[in-house]
Amino acid sequence: MRDAHPRRPGPGLAGRRGAAALAAAAAFAVLTGCGAADMTRQSSPYAAAQGAKTVTLSVQSWVGAQANTAVASYLLEHELGYRVDTVQVDEVPAWDALSQGRVDAILEDWGHPEQEKRYVDGKGTITPGGDLGVTGHIGWFVPTYFAEAHPDVTEWKNLDRYADQLRTPESRGKGQLMDGSPSYVTNDKALVKNLGLDFEVVFAGSEAAQITQIKQFAKEHKPFLTYWYEPQWLFERVPMTEVKLPEYTEGCADEPQKVACAYPHTPLQKYLNTRFAESGGKAAAFLKRFHWTKAQQNEVSLMIAEEKLSPDQAAKKWVERNENVWRPWLK
Repeated sequence: MRDAHPRRPGPGLAGRRGAAALAAAAAFAVLTGCGAADMTRQSSPYAAAQGAKTVTLSVQSWVGAQANTAVASYLLEHELGYRVDTVQVDEVPAWDALSQGRVDAILEDWGHPEQEKRYVDGKGTITPGGDLGVTGHIGWFVPTYFAEAHPDVTEWKNLDRYADQLRTPESRGKGQLMDGSPSYVTNDKALVKNLGLDFEVVFAGSEAAQITQIKQFAKEHKPFLTYWYEPQWLFERVPMTEVKLPEYTEGCADEPQKVACAYPHTPLQKYLNTRFAESGGKAAAFLKRFHWTKAQQNEVSLMIAEEKLSPDQAAKKWVERNENVWRPWLK
């Protein structure tokens, strides 16, 4: 993601932005039957199926989330004998699907307080599944080669000095702040406005498109300013340096239109459908114990995104090398 705040793809994040995100949510609502009726007791043919050794996992669009699901799916199938179905759903609709039982688990959540309040504290249809083991962080980044040449660019107050160098045909005469998918929950438009910056948020369209653009800028040694997040394997290919935004403090991002602070650092969480958490047997117990590091996630992510292995191939390769890590998850 992430979303992003990673919030998104972040802690105490603002609501979903953009027509594309609204369209995606609306489409998902039509498909799942969400709307005026309370669908929290609705089950899919697979998720939480009585007596069936089947697990349905939500997988988000960013590669780190895909790495989690790939390894969990591989172990569920090859070590515990489950069939695993995966469903790609945007961040907020994924919570609706989880509550309804259309998916059994979300393995990487970057913080959605409104959904937690509604489904965990209120309806009780979703149960926390514990820490993923990875801490996420969203921020604004410039390439390290540009930061080394212009050290003051790493302070947000100095960004306007470089707006001309960061202008693109898409940024309407302003500096470009490149974001990824419009479906990511992000504070960036509010930040640009509230900090009074001469920048325009431009969406690449997806994480993959954003990565392609970043790599092209780096190849040509051009400056860029981008929304980006950790953990992310791309830092190993294109070193980037974070721009310091006003310090994050508790509650500073609670009002989406007034946000003027940095994104927080967020311990990423897992969530399970409550009925699955209580009756999902070995699969539910395994997913609660699934816990790994940023480096381990990045190892699998890099195989998927850079080495072009399929998620299943990447998971198999990682599992074969790391039995000491995953074996305790099965106990």
